[in-house]
Amino acid sequence: MNRTMPLPPLRTGCAGWSLPRDLWPEFPSEGSHLERYAQRFDVAEIDTSFYRPHRRETYERWAASTPDGFRFAVKLPQSITHEKRLVDAMPEFEAFVAQVDGLGAKLGCLVVQLPPSLAFDAGTVKRFLSAVRRRHEGPVALEPRHRSWFVPQAESLLSRLHVARVLADPVLFDEAAAPGGWPGLVYLRLHGSPRRYWSAYDDAVLERLASRLRLAQADGAECWCIFDNTAGGEAVGNAMTLARLLQNW
Repeated sequence: MNRTMPLPPLRTGCAGWSLPRDLWPEFPSEGSHLERYAQRFDVAEIDTSFYRPHRRETYERWAASTPDGFRFAVKLPQSITHEKRLVDAMPEFEAFVAQVDGLGAKLGCLVVQLPPSLAFDAGTVKRFLSAVRRRHEGPVALEPRHRSWFVPQAESLLSRLHVARVLADPVLFDEAAAPGGWPGLVYLRLHGSPRRYWSAYDDAVLERLASRLRLAQADGAECWCIFDNTAGGEAVGNAMTLARLLQNW
């Protein structure tokens, strides 16, 4: 990579923007939770879109509540990934994009989380993601959870379509221990380990993570790191620690 060129973005934040009460002093005292959150972080992942649609006006309001450099990642609805299982799902995708377009320039990455039972089928994946790419040119990160996805054929197909494969923690298989797909985007979803959604990550883990992210950024990848260990309120503290480590790297 040409070191005279600016580095691609490296963003860290949380799934949602709920602020634990014990960390309120770390944030501005005025404004909504989102407004206060966005003064410390530059990204949030919206996963409620997986369960229910949000009106375009809601996305517009969220966009208006955040600074210019802020970006949202948005999770595709389960009607696409779990009910249609990527087959004949473009009407649902079109409706979803019409809603999230309310974010305007603050729409960052689309997140496609697949059900654990959905095995890799090259034809289905190519048809769906090619149709997605005709409608959406921005970053796309796909999180497969069936072992059949972690093979060279799937990696090659995702790379050709400029779709990153999510690194999710806890890691389900040894083959899933690193991000994959298109190397221009690295997307991490950290759910807490060993207890999913509850466990905090210790400083040693976060230091290693900061190093990996900086190396990926230096290699030319746009990096997103989302903490989803929100059940006990650990995500915000972990994200703040990682952000400090990245600033000092």
